[in-house]
Amino acid sequence: MENRLLCIVLAIVMVSPLSALADDSSSSGQVVRDADPGSVLDPQIERRRVREADIDTENFEIGTYAGILSIEDFGAQPVVGARLDYHLSEDVFLEAVIGHAKADETSFEALSAGVQLLTDDEREYTYYQALVGYNLLPGEAFLSRNRTYNNALYLLGGAGMTEFAGDDHFTLGLGVGYRLLINDWLTVRVDMKDNIFNLDVLGEDKMTHNLELTAGVGLFF
Repeated sequence: MENRLLCIVLAIVMVSPLSALADDSSSSGQVVRDADPGSVLDPQIERRRVREADIDTENFEIGTYAGILSIEDFGAQPVVGARLDYHLSEDVFLEAVIGHAKADETSFEALSAGVQLLTDDEREYTYYQALVGYNLLPGEAFLSRNRTYNNALYLLGGAGMTEFAGDDHFTLGLGVGYRLLINDWLTVRVDMKDNIFNLDVLGEDKMTHNLELTAGVGLFF
């Protein structure tokens, strides 16, 4: 009798933890439930569509420009010119340029009444240059909400000849510029360049720096 009672007690002790574990499992199942779909964040991102102006398939670009040319010792004068470019790649282009201005009197001539260092014909300033350009920072410009424009900051370097003061002078041209493509055939450019050559007008041969700031348009064809 005592052995039977002992077996019943042991059976009750062994069954009690299992029933407690089952109750915990059932209670845990009641806590876990599917998330409410309305509580999940669902961001609505509206993609902005833009129209991009690409360079046309043609590699030639022709353009005109106007601006100011500071002729050393002869003051700053209006300058006009034309250019022809050939784009070898997206980064490199070749440029042939011709420009014209007319020099003013020097300060020495202005202070010395009647003294003329140059004739009117000798004051004509004309240059011809062949340059190489490199697009240093090509990119895009967002000038409106729905349209983007290709643009580039580029470097220029080359050489040519300058007709001035009754002589031809070998000239180095170094500069920097900015190009903005309005569409696939029209560009707007701003250039700043230094035209460097030796000049002997005031009694000594010296290297002159003739700074030029211009703006113009170009057409691809």
